[in-house]
Amino acid sequence: MTAWIAVLVGSIGCYAWKLGGLAAPTRWVDRPAVRRFVELVPVALLAALIAVQTFGSGRALHVDARAAGLAVAVGAVLLRAPFVVVVIAAAAATALLRLVG
Repeated sequence: MTAWIAVLVGSIGCYAWKLGGLAAPTRWVDRPAVRRFVELVPVALLAALIAVQTFGSGRALHVDARAAGLAVAVGAVLLRAPFVVVVIAAAAATALLRLVG
């Protein structure tokens, strides 16, 4: 039951945050500091999520095939591969290492 309460509270909080952003006056949103914050926060949150999902295992750090998949994905992004190719290459590298290991 506690998990459902957390999900509901988080959902309501996210909705309120989104609604607050839509209701914010234009002069607040046009400030350079706010614009920079809005552009950088999603990138930081996504990077943190990727790090936790790749290297986290409970309360410990764990390096396994997911790290190799991430490395392949980074290489594909640096080579400017399309998104679908990045995802398939990372999944294939991870699956191959899990099959071998």
